[in-house]
Amino acid sequence: MVFSFPKWRPSRLGLKLFAAILSVNVAISASMFLAVSYSIDRGFLDYLSQAQERRAMLLADGLITRWETQNNWQWLENKPRRWPNIVRFELGQEDRERPSPLGEARDFALRAPDGRFVIPPMDNRTGSSDWRWLTLYSNDLEIGELGFRPPQQMLERMENHFLERQQRNLMIIVISIGLASLLLAAGLSWWLSRRTRALAIATRRLTEGNYHSRLPERGRDELSRLARDFNVLAATLEANRDARSRWVSDTAHELRTPLAVLRGEIEAMQDGIRPLNQENLFSLAQEVAQLERLVADLRLLSQSDAGALDIHLAPMDLSESLTSRLEDADRWLKESGLTLTTHIAPGVMIRGDAQRLHQLWNNLLDNSCAYTDAPGKLQVTLGIQHHHAVITWQDSAPGVPESELVRLTERLYRVEGSRNRASGGSGLGLSIASALVNAHGATLKATNTQLGGLCWTLRFPLLTAH
Repeated sequence: MVFSFPKWRPSRLGLKLFAAILSVNVAISASMFLAVSYSIDRGFLDYLSQAQERRAMLLADGLITRWETQNNWQWLENKPRRWPNIVRFELGQEDRERPSPLGEARDFALRAPDGRFVIPPMDNRTGSSDWRWLTLYSNDLEIGELGFRPPQQMLERMENHFLERQQRNLMIIVISIGLASLLLAAGLSWWLSRRTRALAIATRRLTEGNYHSRLPERGRDELSRLARDFNVLAATLEANRDARSRWVSDTAHELRTPLAVLRGEIEAMQDGIRPLNQENLFSLAQEVAQLERLVADLRLLSQSDAGALDIHLAPMDLSESLTSRLEDADRWLKESGLTLTTHIAPGVMIRGDAQRLHQLWNNLLDNSCAYTDAPGKLQVTLGIQHHHAVITWQDSAPGVPESELVRLTERLYRVEGSRNRASGGSGLGLSIASALVNAHGATLKATNTQLGGLCWTLRFPLLTAH
């Protein structure tokens, strides 16, 4: 079942994310507005101050030249209407239809050396201490003073035409950024809360035992990887639940067969059908022994799952352990119709448990003898590769389909799918072998072999590698 996204509702996480993103963007926009406004005010004021001083210097040079021609200011006092034209000419604005707001005639004043105004300030603010005055000299002779309006007073006239327009445009930009931040925060919080809500609901269903829940995997971001990991977790839990169910069912099946045999034997003796003699008691003892072996195998596997397997690792000679067990099994192999070939390197040292390794060899021998057609072959080699002791255990036909190889160590699993105990053991031997190998820090891998049967590859860490 693929889990679909639920209908969106505001969540605490979404609201917190929305508020955080919106607050940060509003703070950034407000800070930018204040900083740019301050920068415009200060920068424009500095620009006006420098520009006005340059124009005053240009006008002063022109006035000095005109005074040197007339040797007085009488010509200007008699015709003050010349002043705007003189200012425009000296500032290079005579060809413009509209003069620049910087350097207009009313922004300048002229007075004689005795303090008498030749051209008074046109706003009648004579004697204002805010104006700046530039002394005019001709051949080191003071001929007058040129006054010009300070930038602060010019701003009073110009800010309605420039600064207010710039600040209005900036305010529009800030409002636009705020609206965009609002939409971004709302969209992002909706998207994130929608996906996290789906994950939370799916997780709650998982805790309730619904392992069929799945999340759609969209994109390549962290949330998509989290959804993929969630699906893997759900699939693993579902597989484990199914395996546990099969494990319980298969265990009950394996126990039921010897118990049924015991019950039938006992009832036959009770009814007088079979006599109570040594032969029949021996048959009962065999069934009890089979039950004991099965229970012992189940206990070993449960200990392995819990990490409590009783194993004592110590330095030991792997070559000697393997050689000794194969020599002892020579008669067993011959009775099963198998020819043994070995190539075992001497003196291969590992950390292992001699008793558990003896049990491992028995399980591998039992598997080969039970499932190899007679006459058959068994080849066992031991060598060293890359700081590991490598054992290859190969037998002849029949083989195992490639798709079944990874399942051979599953508990109570048989390739043919039968639960008939006559076709083999309890189905736990290879599972126990895998558990024993893992307890030694080794690996066990099954492949097909050129002999037509199965090849087990065991890799044990060498003692010198630790």
